[in-house]
Amino acid sequence: MKYYLSSYKLGNETNILKELIDNTSKKFGYIPNALDFTSSDPVRKKLHTDKDMEDLKSLGAEVELLDLKNFFGKELDLSLKLEKLSGVYVSGGNSFILRQSMYLSGFDKIISEISKNKTDFVYIAYSAGVCVLTPSMKPYEITDDTIDMPYPEIKEQIWEGIGILNFTFEPHYKSNHPESESIDKGIQYCIDNKILFKAYRDGEVLIIK
Repeated sequence: MKYYLSSYKLGNETNILKELIDNTSKKFGYIPNALDFTSSDPVRKKLHTDKDMEDLKSLGAEVELLDLKNFFGKELDLSLKLEKLSGVYVSGGNSFILRQSMYLSGFDKIISEISKNKTDFVYIAYSAGVCVLTPSMKPYEITDDTIDMPYPEIKEQIWEGIGILNFTFEPHYKSNHPESESIDKGIQYCIDNKILFKAYRDGEVLIIK
């Protein structure tokens, strides 16, 4: 699997992202579930979703909404759906809510298998969409609300990350972003607890081919 992991939105390496897209069938699913806050404003969420999808379309991709809520308890259906796609684009938002949706749909298991067995699949993500790939969600407790559980199926918070990355991804570092100050605290948590981390400023991208 190939990875285009950004601190915020698509970042400053869209020329490379376009090359990654051009080498696929160009069919991508956009995952908005990090925005499933209990208090989510539907209008604001739609504006966010539409803008993200348009950004990817502008690079030549065909993009469809892939709401993981439609696949809760339907892991096989989701697996078959992902087989038809060249990759996914995962929005930022609340990393814990996104982690919950990935667990309930089986996306976490599926993407772990894809990461091992499918070299041409492209995982595009920013902020929370990257954080869920790390070993533990604990460092994000400082930044994201851990109390908000919008899905009734979830009774306890999920503290394990998917574990595709072997380090904590800290986005919005020293950036003009409302979470930048809390990110500094998250980084200090990693330092104090001897947790491997990498910090990224908005605009910066980690690309793994």
